[in-house]
Amino acid sequence: MPYLSTACGSLPSPKSKLKDDKKKIEGFMDAKLKYRAKKIKMVFFDIDDTLRVKDTGFIPESIKTVFQQLRRKGILTGIASGRGIFGVVPEIRALKPDFYVTLNGSYVEDSKGRVIAQKVIPRQRVEAFIAWAEAAGIGFGLVGSHAAALSARTPLISDAIDVVYPDLTVNPDFYAEQDIYQMWTFEQVGDSLQLPEELADHLRLVRWHPHSSDVVPIEGSKASGVANVVEHLGLKPENVLVFGDGLNDLELFDYVGIGIAMGISHEKLQKKADYITKTVEEDGILAALEELGMVEKEVNYPQANLAAAEGPLATIKTNHGDLKIRLFPEQAPKTVANFIALAKDGYYDGVIFHRIIKDFMIQGGDPTGTGMGGQSIYGEKFEDEFSPELYNIRGALSMANAGPNTNGSQFFIVQNSKLPYSAKELSRGGWPEPIAEIYANQGGTPHLDRRHTVFGQLADEASYEILDQIAAVETGSMDKPVDDVVIETIEVAD
Repeated sequence: MPYLSTACGSLPSPKSKLKDDKKKIEGFMDAKLKYRAKKIKMVFFDIDDTLRVKDTGFIPESIKTVFQQLRRKGILTGIASGRGIFGVVPEIRALKPDFYVTLNGSYVEDSKGRVIAQKVIPRQRVEAFIAWAEAAGIGFGLVGSHAAALSARTPLISDAIDVVYPDLTVNPDFYAEQDIYQMWTFEQVGDSLQLPEELADHLRLVRWHPHSSDVVPIEGSKASGVANVVEHLGLKPENVLVFGDGLNDLELFDYVGIGIAMGISHEKLQKKADYITKTVEEDGILAALEELGMVEKEVNYPQANLAAAEGPLATIKTNHGDLKIRLFPEQAPKTVANFIALAKDGYYDGVIFHRIIKDFMIQGGDPTGTGMGGQSIYGEKFEDEFSPELYNIRGALSMANAGPNTNGSQFFIVQNSKLPYSAKELSRGGWPEPIAEIYANQGGTPHLDRRHTVFGQLADEASYEILDQIAAVETGSMDKPVDDVVIETIEVAD
């Protein structure tokens, strides 16, 4: 028998007391990783194809939310990029990160422009690299702390570099004017490119484009740059989380407490990752941090702003008047689909509200009129759909059941208008503040939350008047109305 409780039997009174395995697949995050996240005090982000899409410059709105929430929680933020400080686009600077680890760790600044660490490539080594590149017919670039220059302008060079640095000039003697922290190759050799032995003892290649590699000090990496910040702050590697997508993040993933690879990222990095999140366009950073509990999930409470809520409008036509109800398919898709299909099929036509308790609820949807019947469109009982956005406030449409995951066709509408609890008491009990306020001011049945699936809400004042009128009818045994309250039909406007 479907009752409004978690087991067969009568409904609880409205005044009842409120009572290091890595996993790499997107959508699964184990408890050990979430526990490790409690130690995180700083988060570093790569730029290209992590915070923003390199080819288009697209940055999701969710990135602003991430930085704002981390800042409010006292968690520091940083950029860890192969780009130079001069290549950090204004939209990234506007996020106000606390530190910039640039040029693959060779140049590190704080948000006020103070140098935390730097590693200059000796001039004789730069000259040796240039001599080798010129002899091999390889184009090159020279990168200072706040500027860079190219050896030449060719279609191949422009194709690689312009998406990151669109306005670089040609100056093969740039090293005579500036300290050099990083260099580039431009060629069609690809991953098989190797430095000669005399250079390979001091420099290494990090491929970032089919036609280009970063040339960095052999002991330098994003990891060494982040380590400089960690030491500067007196933190530990386990206090750091990083998001990345490329080969220049490999050492960093080995160094930090948690490494998260983007949905589109290099296979080698994914193998090292503690977790693989969604893509930039799919708000992968926000999704991962929400799962870790490091930022709050953005929750919409459609019952608190019903005028803005989207979803079909159902009208339950009774012999006492109409009950208009806004349905919530986004939060309870399977339940709403079941209700709409039954309604459109005429399943509820002529069915009575078989159980009515004033100052509590009205229950119907059983074609036998006994509380013992009813069937879903799925042919069997179906699972609960508990949403953190929906609650059993006054006027809520919820599923009646005989225990967990036993939903069929029966439903109820909450009528109670008074609660013995204040908003403060409800908030302390774990209810969100907006919902606690509604419960305290309008009433409802909070003791039924996460016991019964909410999937709709009365949509206008006239419907509340009809609800109260129905709740006031005379009832007899088993709370059944003396005179039938009949559902004539249910109309649904999609």
